[in-house]
Amino acid sequence: RRGYGSAAAAEFLHRSIVPTMHYQKSLPRLPVPKLEDTIRRYLNAQKPLLNDDQFRKTEELAHQFEKGIGRELHEQLVAQDNQNKHTSYITGPWFDMYLKAREPVVLNFNAFMSFNPDPKSEYNDQLIRATNMTVSAIRFMKTFRAGYLEPEVFHLNPEKSDTEIFKKIIRFVPSSISWFGAYMVNAYPLDMSQYFRLFNSTRVPKLNRDELYTDENAKHLLVLRNGNFYIFDVIDRDGNMLKPSEIQAHLKYILSDNSPAPAFPLGYLSSENRDKWALLRKNLLDNGNEEALQKVDSALFCLSLDDFPVKDFVHLSHTMLHGDGANRWYDKSFNLIITKDGTAGVNFEHSWGDGVAVLRFQNEVFKDSTKAPAVSPQSQPASVDSSRAVQKLDFKLNDALKAGITKAKQKFDASVESLSLNLIQFHEGGKELLKQKKVSPDAVAQLAFQMAFLRQYNQTVATYESCSTAAFKHGRTETIRPASIHTKKCSEAFVREPSKHSTEELQKLIEECSKYHGRLTKEAAMGQGFDRHLFGLRYLASSKGAALPDFYQDQAYARLNHNIISTSTLVSPAVQLGGFGPVVSDGFGLGYQVHDEWIGCNVSSYPTRNGKEFLQCIHKSLEDIFNVLKGKKISS
Repeated sequence: RRGYGSAAAAEFLHRSIVPTMHYQKSLPRLPVPKLEDTIRRYLNAQKPLLNDDQFRKTEELAHQFEKGIGRELHEQLVAQDNQNKHTSYITGPWFDMYLKAREPVVLNFNAFMSFNPDPKSEYNDQLIRATNMTVSAIRFMKTFRAGYLEPEVFHLNPEKSDTEIFKKIIRFVPSSISWFGAYMVNAYPLDMSQYFRLFNSTRVPKLNRDELYTDENAKHLLVLRNGNFYIFDVIDRDGNMLKPSEIQAHLKYILSDNSPAPAFPLGYLSSENRDKWALLRKNLLDNGNEEALQKVDSALFCLSLDDFPVKDFVHLSHTMLHGDGANRWYDKSFNLIITKDGTAGVNFEHSWGDGVAVLRFQNEVFKDSTKAPAVSPQSQPASVDSSRAVQKLDFKLNDALKAGITKAKQKFDASVESLSLNLIQFHEGGKELLKQKKVSPDAVAQLAFQMAFLRQYNQTVATYESCSTAAFKHGRTETIRPASIHTKKCSEAFVREPSKHSTEELQKLIEECSKYHGRLTKEAAMGQGFDRHLFGLRYLASSKGAALPDFYQDQAYARLNHNIISTSTLVSPAVQLGGFGPVVSDGFGLGYQVHDEWIGCNVSSYPTRNGKEFLQCIHKSLEDIFNVLKGKKISS
């Protein structure tokens, strides 16, 4: 076993020979696409959503925009981008988009990813797992800050690039050109500029636009249990981590504290409308809570310990996506949530960063806490005086604050009450079979969603799939538009007239969808989508205070950006499932995973849509697609 205490190795996950930020300086810049490409791609995405007359009108507006005001805006955007080579053209507008949004972060922006259980079942005890994951999270932070965390690299040819010999050579290549060295062996280093915001960070509510706050000097952890707030230091004054047995002792002390739940749990405030919350926060500060709030904002992260076990996957999704509102602080960069039975997950605030950074964090924490756990079921907590080390935060509330909390709770309860979460697992095939048949697994999943919506609602609607642009300096995300003329044609053939087509014809239609989706995915990952470019141009236009160009006032533009089907996917050995709320009130929030042998979907919806039925239609669509690929006939 690794010796703790004096052994410095215990403070780090690993020591990469290539420094963490080695590639950051030489990352390529996010390209601003050509305006004519953007307009062409935009019109391709509009085609399946409009009838001929509507399309003609939208096409005309798009070409006018391209020749006139759009061209001017594009040239200004390019000029501005050339003057800001340290960043990307989307960074400012994207932060603004998130931070100026006034809707509550919970359900609207925060997403969750839940961990797989520890393979050794006795390690899924709440105290053991909370201790091990907390220790691993601190070790991740220390490893990252020391520059020892392996750089995030996408390897297309790992036999060449993911090797000791390559690392030994590349570390001597200066940072200003190191990216090119990786590129030569088909490896793509990814942007890591978001990582520092994982820790000691919070989104602070302000009128009109929130602020991101980070204090890397803070040494304490925030623990929430039963709506009560506790803090204790996990780093000493020399920067060393507290012994795992002491962290275990303090967490045990908190878990056995029988203080009643507060009558007015502060956590609800972080679920409020942002302007409302900003005013209430000002009241909190004026009422003598400055020090306590400072402790909340600057804590390493928020560990939420729930007092109940998880019943099933639906209950798991509800717990991780929103919980009870009292035992979360939704503004922290992330809440690490651990329930009574040791089920763990992360709920993260979205403005500071995207899934890539959170997923890397979860992968490392899962691997470290399961392969090299700091404490075992036999470990004894240290005999320390936790009553002195652990401080319970006390908030002074006046009548206005009490009323504010009560109102926030009512709103939170009503929102959660109206949210449905449903899941399916399709076990008749997955990635392996699809690759055998030479079709893209992601394209098939997206085609099934299009088919399902057509079957259920008899229409094709705006659909969003998130794609990371982390291959570029300060890249964020780009949109893939999975609804195309190809998916529409294929869906109509499957749903409306399967008997009219031979199995070969249906296979050909699937292949066309796969090819086209593959192209869209490649374009998006290379910064050649159209959504972010149009967003940047619109942001520039509105910053000038003039009227928005007609192009942006087109109903079709608004409809394309009203994403009824919003989707996001990830597969990782650490993650059991992920999910998020619908992005519009009449939409579906769809998290999905295509595994080797099966496909999982997790859908959220409000009362205007039936998520359960949508999933049944997705199941039927997947069944049909797989049968056709296997050369079987399908039943209508």
